[in-house]
Amino acid sequence: MTSRIPDDRGRALRVAGALIGLAVVLGACKHTDEDLAAVSYSPDYRQRHPIAIQEANRSIIVFVGQARGGLSATQRADVMGMAQSWLREGTGAISIDVPVDTPNARAATESLREIQATFAAAGVPPRAVTVRQYHPEDPRHMAAIRLNYPRISAVAGPCGLWPEDLGPSIHNKSYFENKSYYNFGCANQRNLAAMIDNPSDLVQPRDETPAYTARRSEAFEKYRKGVTTTTIYPEAEKAKLSDTGK
Repeated sequence: MTSRIPDDRGRALRVAGALIGLAVVLGACKHTDEDLAAVSYSPDYRQRHPIAIQEANRSIIVFVGQARGGLSATQRADVMGMAQSWLREGTGAISIDVPVDTPNARAATESLREIQATFAAAGVPPRAVTVRQYHPEDPRHMAAIRLNYPRISAVAGPCGLWPEDLGPSIHNKSYFENKSYYNFGCANQRNLAAMIDNPSDLVQPRDETPAYTARRSEAFEKYRKGVTTTTIYPEAEKAKLSDTGK
């Protein structure tokens, strides 16, 4: 005769087993400062915190009121700036998310038409713009038009990992060996990645622009005549300080 475990006890055992399995999985995936301290890292901050080139989205939000359609002057400038940036760096279509079934849905439709007209005036082809409808999750928040497109960007980090103490300690080998700590240089790499205009400049140089032939010819002509090639700026005399007291 076999013994049967009560349903409540069996359910509790199954729940406990599931929790233990989940804890094991999360513990295996967790990345802590102690894990970094256990491994050796490169003394070069550029190798510890490399700048990666990847695709990321650039987006703007256009807030639309209930009683006003169209764009304000500031919003129109933002949309025009986004269109010009897309022509220079866009790697995919521009997506426009328009709210529906909201109090400002009619005004959002009018604003959408002006956004499309602004894109067309900037030179963005209609096939490069896709319009999608969405329902806001929280009706208490003002529904807005969201615009985004993918582009190539440079990223670095994350920063703020401190596997070792900075002060003198028997566990801190970098202090006695005069080595840079792990987080050193991370903020610099992250700021450089954020400021770079063209991420491809980090990988390869750009082509040289042609020389200004007219200015170069004038300088060569002065050189042949034995005249100084220095440019004279008459208006520079006006910017000098007074000679009073000399």
